[in-house]
Amino acid sequence: MIIVALYLTIAMVTLAALLNVYRLIKGPNATDRVLALDTLYINAIALIILLSVTLGTRMYLEAALLIAVMGFVGTVAMAKYLKRGSVIE
Repeated sequence: MIIVALYLTIAMVTLAALLNVYRLIKGPNATDRVLALDTLYINAIALIILLSVTLGTRMYLEAALLIAVMGFVGTVAMAKYLKRGSVIE
């Protein structure tokens, strides 16, 4: 039963990631695109963790942690760029 739930969850998170890619491409303004990219990072982390649970290994958890850190830094940099026009001042 848990295997079915894992595969169903992977399918749902993949669908959410595809919808985020659509919003990233079609977004009406830059703020919506940044939010879509931030949510896409979260979906990628969820997919990697679900893959790790499905395969029964801890090997992928470090990759999820790295994506989380890079996603946070990228979101902060984009927010600063949209607010000020430059990242470093």
